[in-house]
Amino acid sequence: MMRPSSSTSDLFGPLFGDPLVDAELGDRAWLRAMLDFERALAVVQAHAGVVPEEAARAIVSVIDSAVPDAASLGARATASGNPVVPLVRDLADALPAAAKAYVHHGATSQDVLDTAASLVAFRALRPILEGLAGVADECERLAVAHRDTLIAGRTLSQHAVPTTFGLKCAGWLVAVDEARDRLDAVRAERLAVQFGGAAGTLAALGDAGAPLVDRLAAELGLVAPVLPWHTDRTRFAELAGALGSAAGVLAKIAQDVVLMAQTEVGEVEEADGGTSSAMPHKRNPIRAVLVTATTRRVPGLVATQLASMAHEHERAAGAWHAEWETSTELLRLVGGAVRGTRELLSRLKVDAGRMRRNLDLTGGLPLAENVSVRLAPALGRAEAQDLVAEVCRDAVAEGRTLGEALSADTRVLEHLSTEQIDEALDPSVYVGSAAAFVDRALAAHQRKADR
Repeated sequence: MMRPSSSTSDLFGPLFGDPLVDAELGDRAWLRAMLDFERALAVVQAHAGVVPEEAARAIVSVIDSAVPDAASLGARATASGNPVVPLVRDLADALPAAAKAYVHHGATSQDVLDTAASLVAFRALRPILEGLAGVADECERLAVAHRDTLIAGRTLSQHAVPTTFGLKCAGWLVAVDEARDRLDAVRAERLAVQFGGAAGTLAALGDAGAPLVDRLAAELGLVAPVLPWHTDRTRFAELAGALGSAAGVLAKIAQDVVLMAQTEVGEVEEADGGTSSAMPHKRNPIRAVLVTATTRRVPGLVATQLASMAHEHERAAGAWHAEWETSTELLRLVGGAVRGTRELLSRLKVDAGRMRRNLDLTGGLPLAENVSVRLAPALGRAEAQDLVAEVCRDAVAEGRTLGEALSADTRVLEHLSTEQIDEALDPSVYVGSAAAFVDRALAAHQRKADR
């Protein structure tokens, strides 16, 4: 019997993975994909008259009943540098003599592994894309619920101008939707069958080789490339880039949550936050922490995949080999980050009152821009900004609110009444197009959902 996959740790795997994605990435999944290639190759070659139908039927029968031992194949792979050679030998050993010559006919190890990698990615991306759709739906829910919930906009970690929590969630939503679109496009358009033989010419098949590429792609449900891409790694580079972008989007969400969940901020909380082994009072934003940890590992893997694009002549001496576990781990980590982010957002408790109180902590300073805008018609933009900046410095130095400082400044009162000052310092009137942007994001998401 096939042994369980050893690609995921039982101790740490549940923290950083997703069982649905992991199931498409282990040894069993890779072997299934490799056998799928060999099976499809026999089928299409029989249909084309390249191999005898009786031989193809024997190959299909052996493959359908095969239970390869991943550990045994891995141990024997050290002699050839890849597990395809011992796998094909095992298949041939199980075939009748008349069919032995036709298994793996015209193919090379890279054909099997590149196509298997495409199949593994194609299959693993399904639950990843479904998970991203779930993340987007959670962002949508929060954006709707908090469309007008005021919060301090923060730039360089300091209070800037007021915004809404709904707009922050809408920003998450658009980014998730765009990352999902890119991954979906890679899955549909860039994951291709690889079939080039020893050096990309399919010489062993003569003139019959090129038409088989399209037939093999159709049999496996993959894209048919213009020509063998064994040394053109842009397809896997695009996959890595799309996965890296998705990880970055999820990292942004997790980091925002970690910052907003700080004790001194307290604007959000994970409903069932994690505990500490030493401090009973702690309610850590553990899902956000785990998503952060997971996504931190992705850029290095993307870099490895990009660095592996330089393949020597018609077969790489090491760069190709570096891709197998790299692409698997990329898919695994992004799958885990997707699962974690979806769980995080579904359990997120939002404290709108605390958001408003935090906005008020700086005594109206985030509305300073609005005051200068209202003074500009009378004073000019530069002079209005200089005046308001001076009043802001005095307010901070004297421990007063901006409203108190403005109302005590005769230069300001020459142009604004106390009522106008109060109106200018109302954060609800200075969020610009926040609500309109939320509505645009929601409408765009709905259009995607309707497709």
